[in-house]
Amino acid sequence: MKKGVSENNRLFYDHLAQTTDFPMGLEVDKSEGIYIFDKNGKAYFDMISGISVNNIGHSHPQVIEAIHNQLKKHMHVMAYGEFIQDAQSQLAEKLSEILPAKLDCFYLVNSGTEANEGAIKLAKRYTGRTEIISCFNSYHGNTSGSLSVTGNENKKYAFRPLIPGIRFIHFNKMSDLDLISDKTAAVIIEPIQGDAGVRIPSVTYMQALRKRCDETGVLLILDEVQTGFGRTGKWFAFEHFNIVPDILTLAKAMGGGMPIGAFIANREVMKTLTHQPPLGHITTFGGHPVNCAAARATIEVLQKEKIISEVEEKGRLLESLLKHRAILEIRRIGLMMAIEFKNAGIVKDIVNECLREGIITFWFLSTANSFRLAPPLIITRDQIKEAAGKIVVAIDKALDKNNAQV
Repeated sequence: MKKGVSENNRLFYDHLAQTTDFPMGLEVDKSEGIYIFDKNGKAYFDMISGISVNNIGHSHPQVIEAIHNQLKKHMHVMAYGEFIQDAQSQLAEKLSEILPAKLDCFYLVNSGTEANEGAIKLAKRYTGRTEIISCFNSYHGNTSGSLSVTGNENKKYAFRPLIPGIRFIHFNKMSDLDLISDKTAAVIIEPIQGDAGVRIPSVTYMQALRKRCDETGVLLILDEVQTGFGRTGKWFAFEHFNIVPDILTLAKAMGGGMPIGAFIANREVMKTLTHQPPLGHITTFGGHPVNCAAARATIEVLQKEKIISEVEEKGRLLESLLKHRAILEIRRIGLMMAIEFKNAGIVKDIVNECLREGIITFWFLSTANSFRLAPPLIITRDQIKEAAGKIVVAIDKALDKNNAQV
């Protein structure tokens, strides 16, 4: 082992599967609030919330307390759907408080990609149809079904063949809505395209999409894995468009740092998974009681502390402070932001320089010339000002390194 390299560092690179050839390699000791601390005690602003997970910050005391209380009662006792468990029932009660009455039945899973897998199966089962329509440049997960409806061929080509019967339309393009027909089981769409670099559709488009699905008997699946639980300044992004989906998928911020997801529909739709065949969808660890307790506490924090009502104002402040001649465009809703530059090389250097400045940012899988900002919703105005200043410094350093002409 090289001098100065920790045993955990060695084990990470030698024995844990890597997702890229260039992981960030931050050696984490602890996290709290909006900060992650490395083994030397250096604090880093987490300006991406673990990719839109830690909306209420890291290690929120109410979430920790809920986890401890549930641990003292029980952990896993049975595969999902058989035993009545307090943690699951109490989470269902909380979800009912923040969702439209139409969305009254919750299937609890472990992640966002699982939620989308379940939603696709449910749509096919309920409608008896097989075609699924998604959008170019979309991102819905990495398991085979979710990858099939992801509109990024660079992510998909090495894993084909994927599931058949998928058709793609252009996001926010009205004329493409005519491709939705009585052969279509569902349209799956992000109300805000996240990995495409925070692409925001018009209200007119989203309402026309809802109308077209109604006209053709097609179920509208809204993937709010990234946007749910306050990220856009409302509980759910669909509220910006005055529509309600037939199926809603959630994960990421739902658990306050614990792994949990859900696909949600009306009970009439959801009950089709119970027969022909029975156990039409099953999961061993979905609805894990510890994760459900954490999710319930997360919703309670968002309700009690009135965090969501300040999100848009904080987002505007952060955007206003990111003034730089090299920035080509900022796309933002709430505290979900993409900052676009001339090329991917500059973005990679900015992300690395930000890390040196104590700022955690990240790129988009499908939009290499932009980087993302999605800080915890609890970030204060003073913290926003400090973080923005460091980001501007990092941009200058990255440009100097590239000798970039802007």
